[in-house]
Amino acid sequence: MKKPIEYTDEPLGELKVVPDFMPAPEELIFIEPNVQITLSLSKVSLEFFKAEAKKHQIQYQEMIRHLLDNYVAQHSHS
Repeated sequence: MKKPIEYTDEPLGELKVVPDFMPAPEELIFIEPNVQITLSLSKVSLEFFKAEAKKHQIQYQEMIRHLLDNYVAQHSHS
């Protein structure tokens, strides 16, 4: 069993301000350019994606796009 940490009320000593190392929120948004296409899906597939997207509060087109992007990432040999 580990020894419990004993906290004291001693002075901390000289403090040093650490510069902000986290990226700004806008730097966390990775937007890749999209190309609009027309795609025919089976009714069953479309209904599936619409239902799942609704459950997760996301657009079904975005869900399909993520699926395709993940497929490409898995099968790219570059």
